[in-house]
Amino acid sequence: MTKLVVVDRDGVEHEVESKSGLKIMETLRELDYGVAAVCGGMCSCATCHVYVDRDWADRIPAPMSDERELLSELAHFQANSRLSCQVEMTDSLAGMRVTIAPDE
Repeated sequence: MTKLVVVDRDGVEHEVESKSGLKIMETLRELDYGVAAVCGGMCSCATCHVYVDRDWADRIPAPMSDERELLSELAHFQANSRLSCQVEMTDSLAGMRVTIAPDE
């Protein structure tokens, strides 16, 4: 298990355990943090939008073009926006902090 720090939409910080190899979206849905993930991880709905702390942004693979395009259309887009269905937890990301973005 790998530690993940999640800031929910109320600004409350939670330290949770995530299995390496799982997408962050899967952990957020399992723990019921209000991430709808309507498309089930197919990178087509943006209902799993999170902000990755800037200290961690360079440690994860850059978003692919389809993710970048979808993110750029969001009202709450930021430079550190990611779709949690596209970010896989690994042991090297232990302690990573993500903030769940506001609903669109």
